[in-house]
Amino acid sequence: MREHKIHSGWKNKLHEIIYEADTPLGKIFDIALVALIVLSVILVMLESVKEVDRSYHQILLTLEWIVTIFFTFEYIARLISIKKPWKYALSFYGIIDLISTIPLYLSYILAGSQVLLAVRAFRLLRIFRILKLVKFLGEASQLKAALRASRTKIAVFIYVVLILSVIMGTIMYLIESNEAGFTSIPRSIYWTIVTLTTVGYGDIAPQTTLGQFLATVVMVLGYGIIAVPTGIVTVEFSKQKGKSLIHTNTQCCKSCSAEGHRDDASHCYNCGEPL
Repeated sequence: MREHKIHSGWKNKLHEIIYEADTPLGKIFDIALVALIVLSVILVMLESVKEVDRSYHQILLTLEWIVTIFFTFEYIARLISIKKPWKYALSFYGIIDLISTIPLYLSYILAGSQVLLAVRAFRLLRIFRILKLVKFLGEASQLKAALRASRTKIAVFIYVVLILSVIMGTIMYLIESNEAGFTSIPRSIYWTIVTLTTVGYGDIAPQTTLGQFLATVVMVLGYGIIAVPTGIVTVEFSKQKGKSLIHTNTQCCKSCSAEGHRDDASHCYNCGEPL
């Protein structure tokens, strides 16, 4: 019984340090973690520069192994400090943590797989848990709610744009010749989308007067099309003002690793486990 309490005690302590940012040790751990993530991404970028890699290859490799070993122990610690490890393993961050840990090991089996280490940049999202940027967390939750509320309208809008692109692309294929670059309907649709979104690579351009007139129509439509989804999201975003509550609670459930609890929460909203 006593051994079980001791076992649970060190697991709870490990959980507080790794998953939460409210304690001094938790803040130190998360800050160190973010620093190592940044260092790891920098190492990957430096390694891609041939001159730097040629001169400092061994140093870069040694540092990367140190970072990788740390992340390996961190991943294992996250698994053993919660009651349901598979919940963390199958979560977004759990998958990112695993993918960001194994590439260097795989590099000895599959050449070039260490490039995948750049996915560690996704883990920089944890910096919001450390700094508790209340304003940005609140705005992010409102934006998420606005995008969710407007997803149907945006989906319909994108559907209309795709239909318009197919029609315009087909017409342009009939008007222009192969010499102008409109060699097929898919390629003409590609030109329409590039023009409609005001990107304008310039790799394909209409040569006939009628084609240039149609291109002008597509360009003008492009400005209006860009404004529509922005307006939809803006309206929904304004509706969310005052609705979303901002929470700074960084507690993570010891059972299912769920985050984002209310400040006054005493139990996990996902599994009911006491926090």
